Amino acid sequence: MARRDRIRAYGSAVGLAVLGGLLGFVIPGLVGQIVRLSLITLAMGAVLLLVFYEIGLSEDKERAREEEERRKDEHAPEHPDSERSRWTSGRPRRPD
Repeated sequence: MARRDRIRAYGSAVGLAVLGGLLGFVIPGLVGQIVRLSLITLAMGAVLLLVFYEIGLSEDKERAREEEERRKDEHAPEHPDSERSRWTSGRPRRPD
């Protein structure tokens, strides 16, 4: 998620919470309380969902990075001192 999109998303959630607080004071009685609680709850839910989305994106990036490293390791030539090459000559070599 781009920085601009992140600011817009979290800013919208915070703006909704502020709007709920203001409307709760402007609208008197039970209706004002319901509006305030509804908008603040909606804003908190949005923030929670955005946090989960960020976590999912970071896990996807990590998985892609690991996959790329694994592909590089598969295509890289084997080093002569690697564990597999010790056993290919028929008899084990002594570790250094």
